[in-house]
Amino acid sequence: MFHLRGSGGGGPGVARNPDGRGPSAARWVLDGAAGPTTFRAGRGRTVDTGPVRRERPGGAKMIRMNWSPRALARSIDRPESRRLPRRLVQLYAGLVLYGITMGMLVRAELGVVPWDVLHQGLARQFGVSMGTVVIVVSILLLLLWIPLRERPGIGTISNAVVVGLVLDATLVVLPPVESMPLRVLLVLAGVFLNAVATAAYIGVHLGPGPRDGLMTGLVRRTGGSVRVVRTSIEAVVVLAGWILGGTVGLGTVLYALAIGPLAQILLPRFSVRLHR
Repeated sequence: MFHLRGSGGGGPGVARNPDGRGPSAARWVLDGAAGPTTFRAGRGRTVDTGPVRRERPGGAKMIRMNWSPRALARSIDRPESRRLPRRLVQLYAGLVLYGITMGMLVRAELGVVPWDVLHQGLARQFGVSMGTVVIVVSILLLLLWIPLRERPGIGTISNAVVVGLVLDATLVVLPPVESMPLRVLLVLAGVFLNAVATAAYIGVHLGPGPRDGLMTGLVRRTGGSVRVVRTSIEAVVVLAGWILGGTVGLGTVLYALAIGPLAQILLPRFSVRLHR
């Protein structure tokens, strides 16, 4: 059964197609107030149906919509209704900032992001740049999405590439820091700005990062809690990375404890409303 939920001249209501023929069907049963002319179809997509004529066969409220499948295709997923330009700008700003903050924590040498412990360890073992490892690991994680039936978005693919490139560029520009106060400042600033970057790229709703998708896919497949699955994954990657030579320290612990609460506070401020 295909559902439309909407509001308009007749007030809020829900239209459902009793025949299950999808959005091209002409007859819909209307539950709630009569006469809406704008509906949201599946996943909140807005559909302008045009003129609506109400009928009452057998006492039931019916509506007949003046539309076609072609008109529907034109009306849904319009870039202007989804604020796509703003979302893309925020997405890439968030990813660039994310890569910069990873570099800040690396230069502080007081412990890196949990996943970066693995990235750093692999980079040291194979003699390649850390950004290269980030990109390769991201691609391998995306392959794991296939059996988990996760769907990537443009944000997912961008995350896999942009973060690693920016990380390498940051490590070229940002020199090693000797002063302990400055190193501590780099850690504090890096953790906070990383939370800002996380809220920024998640808030545009263009697909999770490769690592986040792995977590959500395992949560759905195993039925476990997000906290348990995420903690288990990060414990494994930190241990493996530390064995390979990655840096575990104050920054790693602080990040693990602070990133969740900080992102939760910041996300409402960066979340883009897709519909008015």
